[in-house]
Amino acid sequence: MPRVLILCTHNSARSQMAEALTRDAAHRLGVDLDVHSAGTEATRVKPDALTVMNELGLDLSTHTSKTLHDVPEAQNFDYVVTVCDSAAEACPIYPGHTLRRHYPFVDPSGGSLDRWRTVRDQLKIQFDAFVQALKESRDVPPTYEESPAVETK
Repeated sequence: MPRVLILCTHNSARSQMAEALTRDAAHRLGVDLDVHSAGTEATRVKPDALTVMNELGLDLSTHTSKTLHDVPEAQNFDYVVTVCDSAAEACPIYPGHTLRRHYPFVDPSGGSLDRWRTVRDQLKIQFDAFVQALKESRDVPPTYEESPAVETK
C-alpha cells in the first residue's frame, strides 16, 4: 500500500484538510493508501478547518497537529507532498524511492470562511487528481497548475 505524507508548516490547516481529502478520494476511488500529515512545527488544528471540512461531511475533530517525529516510519513514504513554500524549504531529504511534489496553496488562516472554502476546494481538486493518477497507474501531477480537474461523484 503506497504511503503518502502531506507537509505544511504548522499542520493546522492545509495539510490537515489535504490529509482528509486524500483519504476521502482514496475511499471513493477504491485506492488503498496510508495517508498522514505533519508540520515542521506542531500547533493545533484550526477551528475554521474543522468547519469547512464538516461542510463536506469530513470530520477533523480527532485530528491533532503533528511533527515528523509523531508520524510512524517518518522516513518511509512513497510520496511526500508539501502544500506551503515554508514546508517545501524545510522538508527533510528522503530516500531515493520517495517522490516529492510541491503544491503550494494560499494560507487561509485569518481569512473569511469563503477564503477557507476556496482553499479547501482547490485542495480537493488537487488531491482528487493525485489519487486518480495513482488509481490509473499514471505519474502524479507534477505541479498544482498542471493538475486536471477530476469529475467526482
